[in-house]
Amino acid sequence: MGRIFEKRKHKMFARFAKMSKAFNRLGKEIEIAVKAGGIDPKVNSKLRIAIQNAKSVNMPKERIESAVKRASNKDTSGYQEIVYEGYGPHGVAIIVECATDNPNRSVANVRHYFRDHEGALGIAGSISFMFDRKGLFKIDKAKINDIDSFELELIDFGLDELLTDDEFIYIYTNFVDYGSMLKILEEKGIEIKATELQYIATNFKELNEEQQKDVNKLIEEIEEDDDVQSVYHNMQ
Repeated sequence: MGRIFEKRKHKMFARFAKMSKAFNRLGKEIEIAVKAGGIDPKVNSKLRIAIQNAKSVNMPKERIESAVKRASNKDTSGYQEIVYEGYGPHGVAIIVECATDNPNRSVANVRHYFRDHEGALGIAGSISFMFDRKGLFKIDKAKINDIDSFELELIDFGLDELLTDDEFIYIYTNFVDYGSMLKILEEKGIEIKATELQYIATNFKELNEEQQKDVNKLIEEIEEDDDVQSVYHNMQ
C-alpha cells in the first residue's frame, strides 16, 4: 500500500491524537449518546461506541462514568451537534464538526477563525458535496485468521474498503451502511477498538509549502476551540 496508505493512515482517528483535548471531546460524545438513547450501552449502540472510543485512548473510568451521570441529569441541557462549512485560504474546502451548548458562540467563533485567515464561512451544502461521508472501524488484525475471507464476507454488509497495517484492520463503509457494519461486527463478537464517521475529500487542492502553512494555521486554531470535535479538509 506504500506511502499513500501511510499518509492516509496518519489521519485516521486524528481527533483522538491530541490528549489534552481528547477526553473533553469524547466526554461530549458520551453525553450526546446518553441524551439520545439512555444510559444502558447494551441497548444504546451510540453510547457503546462512544465508551469504546474513550477506552481506546485510556480515558479514565471515572471520567466516563461522570459523563454518563452528567448527561442522565434531566436538568442539564446537553450538547447540540452542528456542522459548519467554509473555504480557508487558497480555496481549501474545510468542514468543522462541533458539539456545543451555545450555537451562537460556536458559529461566531468559527466565522472569526475563517475571516482571520482570509477564508469565509459558507452555507450548509456549499462544501460537503466535495466530500464522501464514510464510517471507519478499527479492529485487531490478530483476531482475524483469514483476512481475505473476512473481507469477502463484509462486502455483503456494506464494506467499501479494507486496509491493514502490522497491527490493525481498517474497515471503511459508506454512511448508509455504517449501522449494518456495526451490527455484523458485534454479532461476530469482534471487538471494535475505535470507530467514527468521517468526511473524506473526493478531490484535492494542491498547494505549495507556504500555502500549506497558511491553511494549517487556520486548522490548528479551529481545533483549539473547545466546541470543535473534528476538522476535515481537501488540502493535498
